[in-house]
Formats: sequence, structure tokens, C-alpha cells
Amino acid sequence: MQTTTPPEGLRRVAIDPVSRVEGHGKVTLLLDDDNRVQQARLHIVEFRGFEAFIVGRPYWEVPVMVQRLCGICPVSHHLAASKALDVALGVAGAVPPTAQAMRRLMHHGQILQSHALHFFHLASPDLLFGFDSEVARRNILGVAAAYPEVARQGVLLRKYGQEIIRLTAGKRVHGTGSIPGGVNRRLAAAERDELARELPRIVDWCEQSVELALRLQAQDPGMVERFAALRSAWLSIVAPDGALDLYDGALRVRDAAGRTLFDGVDAQDYLGLLEEETRPWTYLKFPYLRALGPEEGWYRVGPLARLQTCDRIPTPRAEAQRQRWLADGPVQATLAYHSARMIEMLHAAEAIGELLRDDALLDGELAAPLPASRPARREGVGVIEAPRGTLIHHYTIGDDDLVSACDLIVSTTHNNRAMNESVLAVARETFDGRELSEPMLNRIEVAIRAYDPCLSCATHALGSMPLELALVGADGSLRDRLLRHGDGRLERFGR
Repeated sequence: MQTTTPPEGLRRVAIDPVSRVEGHGKVTLLLDDDNRVQQARLHIVEFRGFEAFIVGRPYWEVPVMVQRLCGICPVSHHLAASKALDVALGVAGAVPPTAQAMRRLMHHGQILQSHALHFFHLASPDLLFGFDSEVARRNILGVAAAYPEVARQGVLLRKYGQEIIRLTAGKRVHGTGSIPGGVNRRLAAAERDELARELPRIVDWCEQSVELALRLQAQDPGMVERFAALRSAWLSIVAPDGALDLYDGALRVRDAAGRTLFDGVDAQDYLGLLEEETRPWTYLKFPYLRALGPEEGWYRVGPLARLQTCDRIPTPRAEAQRQRWLADGPVQATLAYHSARMIEMLHAAEAIGELLRDDALLDGELAAPLPASRPARREGVGVIEAPRGTLIHHYTIGDDDLVSACDLIVSTTHNNRAMNESVLAVARETFDGRELSEPMLNRIEVAIRAYDPCLSCATHALGSMPLELALVGADGSLRDRLLRHGDGRLERFGR
């Protein structure tokens, strides 16, 4: 990892690692002589290299391999890769109805389990107890003790989503159900019926989760509006009629006021819409809209974006909640990601109900046959709305059936600039540059956590990870150091 020296006269504050997110990162803050935050950076310090080692592998291995990017949202990578290879092989328009239904069911199970995991296990401790609450209590075990029914529902919601993934993908994690051109399994009638029996309770719990998120948000609406405040454009895919579609659609961009900037952009043409730049202090790239440039063209993705880029949600209970959520106009509050996430979870549950009534799940062709003649250039892009936002997989296949090029833009990459801006906003409001404290540290993490970032696209952590916050003078001397151990104990050095 390449690092940079702080400009003369500035001090660096480092938060390393960031906790209760997937993966490992650190935050550095640069302060001037008046203790004002001049710069905030979120450093992603892991290097995965998937775009390199996918090259040279047989194309049919890719949908299974890329899942290793993430242990929480492997289905998203599994399906995005399959969709890209459908196009590259010339069978995208021939994927059978059974395969389409199975893939969509798998995807909505993924949305449900991932949203439940983030809200109940990772975000709810801050929302229920407060950002400055006792650190030993601020975890899922604390939630289970104080709010046992909330914790129970969170666990069972995720369990239901995981069961859908098991039945459609073959395993709860890193399944093999989706293949280029289709799927390799269908549901048995008994499996479909069992999922349907449980669904009414699941839908009710999802609606209760929306109410909980909105109630917590309404406790201090002014704080919610101020916290990590920023205005941005939004990007997602939408269905041809403008409805929310988490599995397929064309790219749409709206600005902070809700005006449509770009619409109907075919996923195969994403490079005409988006560009990426790199920075020497992080492995995570910075995408932006080509037409607006890197400074004006950054945007946000994920639940907060999708509820505002779409014209409607095609399931009734979720759409009613979206209308309520948007009653006062466009929503920019970073903490509103949590309520948006719960509305999407409700939509996923409703969509699962519609899919379970589709007899194509039980009978029909599983995969499209390869065309008699190969396309002149076997290249394809697969775009899907992963739990954290728009996910893009782009592959080229050589004449030897090996992948010759690979480009991935994961959801957290789209939100990279936004997360950095959110950290800067919180740091400027809460940090005086003098006293380091765990609650102050946690507020910076809360801003990052709202995006549900998957920093390595690999792992979740339960409870607290060890975390260090260091205050270093312009001369390089250690002014203060606060260490949080894995068991929540705080230890101070340097004063």
C-alpha cells in the first residue's frame, strides 16, 4: 500500500481498522494547526486481484469462482457473472423461463438475507442504543439481551433468505445453481410449498422492520438530516417501465433534486456512461459519470439510490412504504439508507411470494443450448442490483474458451467517493482534534457503516474488531493513541 506524507503543518489521525463492516479498512484525518479537519480518507488496504486471476480460466468456471469475492453476497457475483456470460455466448435472449424464475428467486432470497443481516446484526446496535452508548453493549448480543424479539426476527429473516439460496443455488454460501445460459436445478413441489407456508409471517416481519427503522429515524429527524450530510446523484438499473427491478434493467441516473440525467443506458454500454480513476492511497477505485467528470460526476448507489431512481416498486406493500418515505421529497440523509434497506427487504419478501406462484420453478427447460455458430466477438456485461448497489461484471472470452479480459465494478466501489465525503462531514462536525474517544470514533464508523460497505467483498465480523485511533503531530511525534481491544476494552497511550 502506497502512503502519502501529511502536508506541512498538518497532523494525521488514523482509525485502523474500521469495525462492523465486511473486510478491513482504516480512516485517516488530517488536521491543521487550529485542529480543524482538512482531509478525510477511507483507505481500503486489502488487495484481492480477482480481475487478474480470472483471466485464463475456462468461462464456465467463472460464476462459481467470482463468488469467493464475498461470503455475504456471493449470489450477486454468481448471477452477475452468469448474466454476462449469457451475453458473451449469444444466449441472453434464450434463457428459459424456469432459469429466469430460479435466478430471480435466488436473488431475492439474497437481498432479504443480506439486508436482514446488516440491519439487525451490524446497524441496529447503534440505532437502538445510540452512537455514544456503552461499547460492550453495542453489538448483536446486546440487542438480543435488550430487544430479544427484534433480534429473533432478524435471525429468522436471514435464515429464511438463506434457505431460499440453499434450494436454488445448492448451498447457502458459494452455491453452483446458476450456469452460463441458465441453471442446473429446479424446485421440488414440497420445497416450494414449505417456502410458501412460511412467507406470510416473513412479509409481516419485514413490514415491522420498516416500521422499526422509520420509528428510530423519526426520534431525532434533525440529527438524521445533519449526520454525514451530503447531496449526490443516484445510479441504479430500472425496468423498462421505470419500476424497481433488482435483477435486470437499464441504467438510470438522477440528480439530487430528482431530475433524470441519463436513462435507458444499456448495460453493455456502461463504459460510455462511467469512468474510473485511481488514487495512490487506496486499492478501491473512484467511479464517476464521464459526462460530468470526476469532481462533479460522483454518485451513490444502493437502497437509498434505488428507491429514488425508480418510478415505483411493483409490489404493493413496499410501494406504499416508499411513498410514505418520499412524502417530503428526495431523501439525501445518509442514515436513511437503513429505512430504505428495510423497504427493499419488504419488496424482496413480496417478490418471493409472486415467484413461488410461478409453476416455471417446478418444470421446464433449465438452460439454453449454445448457438450453432459462435458470435464474432464473445464479450458480455452482466449488471445486477446487489444488496449494496449496482454490480457490474464484464468478460471477454477467447477462441480457446478461456477468459481473456475481466472488469468488475462492485457496489462499494461506486460509493467510494460518497463514503469519503460522509467521513469528512462527520469528522468536521464531531472531532475537535484534542481528545480521542471511542464514541467519537464510532460516529465516524457509523457514517461508513450506513452504506453497508463490503470492503474486501469477503467477510463479516461479529461484535468489535480491534481498532486504533492515533493522533500524530506534524513533527511525527505521537500525541495521543487510543486502542480498542477485541473484547471492547479501551486502552490509552501517549498522553
